[in-house]
Amino acid sequence: MFVRRKRGNDSSAGARVLWRAAMAALLATTILAAEARQAAALEIFGIKLWGSSKDEDADIVDPLDYAVTFEVAGDDDDLREALENVSLLKSEEERPVSGSLGLLAKARSDRERLIAALFSRARYDGVVEISIAGRPLDELEPDAVFDGPQPVPVTVRIQPGSQFTLGDIVLQGDAAGIRGADFGLIAGGDASSDAILKAEAEIVRALKEEGRPLARVTDRAIVADHATTTLDVTLSVEAGPIAGYGDTSVEGTEAVDRDFTVYMTGLERGRRYSPKEIDDARDRLLALDVFSSVSISEAAALDPAGQIPIDVRVSERKMRYFGAGATFSNTEGAGIEGYWGHRNLFGRAEKLRIGGAISRIGDTTELGQLNYNAGIMFEKPGVIGPASKFFANAKVVFEHPDAYDRFSVKGGAGVSYELTKQQTVSAEVAVDYSDIEDALNPDGKRYLLVSLPLQYVYDSRDDKLNPTRGFRALAYVEPTYDTLNGKAFVKLKGEGSAYYGLGADNRFVLAGRVAMGSILGASLEDVPADRRFYSGGGGSVRGYSYQGIGPKAGDQPTGGLSYAETSVEMRYAVNDKFGIVPFIDAGTVSTKQFPNFSTVKVGAGIGVRYLTPFGPLRVDVAVPLNPGPGDPSYGIYAGVGQSF
Repeated sequence: MFVRRKRGNDSSAGARVLWRAAMAALLATTILAAEARQAAALEIFGIKLWGSSKDEDADIVDPLDYAVTFEVAGDDDDLREALENVSLLKSEEERPVSGSLGLLAKARSDRERLIAALFSRARYDGVVEISIAGRPLDELEPDAVFDGPQPVPVTVRIQPGSQFTLGDIVLQGDAAGIRGADFGLIAGGDASSDAILKAEAEIVRALKEEGRPLARVTDRAIVADHATTTLDVTLSVEAGPIAGYGDTSVEGTEAVDRDFTVYMTGLERGRRYSPKEIDDARDRLLALDVFSSVSISEAAALDPAGQIPIDVRVSERKMRYFGAGATFSNTEGAGIEGYWGHRNLFGRAEKLRIGGAISRIGDTTELGQLNYNAGIMFEKPGVIGPASKFFANAKVVFEHPDAYDRFSVKGGAGVSYELTKQQTVSAEVAVDYSDIEDALNPDGKRYLLVSLPLQYVYDSRDDKLNPTRGFRALAYVEPTYDTLNGKAFVKLKGEGSAYYGLGADNRFVLAGRVAMGSILGASLEDVPADRRFYSGGGGSVRGYSYQGIGPKAGDQPTGGLSYAETSVEMRYAVNDKFGIVPFIDAGTVSTKQFPNFSTVKVGAGIGVRYLTPFGPLRVDVAVPLNPGPGDPSYGIYAGVGQSF
């Protein structure tokens, strides 16, 4: 039995404030999930901490400054914004170019980009005029020199012209029997270059889905009738023969085994070609986490056996990595973590990750009351086919949340299998020795649990880090037997979240989550405290403390045999970096095997998101709407990723 240090009131309020201030500063400056790299400047949240933009421009030969006047006829603000975003002259106005030749090259390139942007909006009679130092671009000599005062004046004038619609649509060759309307090609319809190219790609894709890898557009005739503002489109398509996969070749592998890479594509020789399988193979290789880029392409011709050879080109990532992270909550304290990992331990994308974390920093000043955990994880893909993965893990935990004190050593091993791109199942065998002291077992109790966690996940989200549409559902069953105490129980849990984008570019995203769980087969006292259900805190019902919702013995949470939670968020993207998220959460925990919803706690608040390549940085502020005795007046939570 480990010795529990009784928790009392912390008399050092100043120390706690200092701890929280220090950890908040750490959170703001920690680079999460970072790999070792050298840099001449560091920028976080768009603020350059050291280095300057002048440092970035120092290598420009003969720097020349310019100033742009951007004029778009008409009052279409959306069109104007789109054209300004396309223009490199406008977006890079603060950066000098490399001499007069650099300015000329940028202006000529910009004109082509702006014309293409007009075409993408079905404006085929638009005019783009660019002048430098008062002279039209077409009248400037190839070696013109702008040696007058800087910045050199540049004027961009755009007459957008009329918006065209589709006129006559003709599909020839092997596409003669295809209805253009099925692909958006219909008289009077969208005539933008984007819509036409999309239709071409979808027609070719439809033929390839028949098993025809050589399908292609052989000719394209597009005629713009300025008198009627219509666009006539004629497409000639060649389908090619039905074929199976030939040999798969791989280029770019060095540390990763080449034969293993071929195996993980899952493209078996002789099986009928499918573009969906090509996409799945690319995603599977990227999911190995050893390649920074993957491209898979078909050969230009069939091999002598009438099969299509497949070419895979990859770029490998750095195989070793390390990182650090931080979280903060005024109700739970701060947390820090560090980890080291290897993505390719034995040459076949085996992952090894070792990490540790400390939390409750600032919530207590006693080192013995902080939460500590350390663990090691190993994964090996492709154990029973390309869609499978073996995993094993071991973890040591010494933690002191409000509900219990716990020391635990746990190990497990299992297999996950990807049924489809959206569906995954997994099974694991786990053994957990724990020593726990809680309100229902104040003298402490030891457990040796053997469990068989089973899980099914359906995930159709368009983006795992910041989804704008789709949904995710999880079903979890964990039969458990306590070998020391002769008790058995089954833990059931279900979760679902949905995302629906609203407005242009999904600027508004309505997100919702529901979760329920139940423990069957044992009384509350016989279920280890860490296996019971709790609610409240940053990943649950915000505004309340961690484990703060549900039954209590005195002021200590006991957890429950069932729970239910729900959350609704409206995620608004202010721009491509910042977002605002008003939200409302609700949850309940019951000592019965099914929630009775008689004591539902509700919290509401608003959050800020800063979007980064590794996920949104999140800060939420929430208040409890129906607080009880001992509940906080507000909660502040910071971390990485959306709340769900």
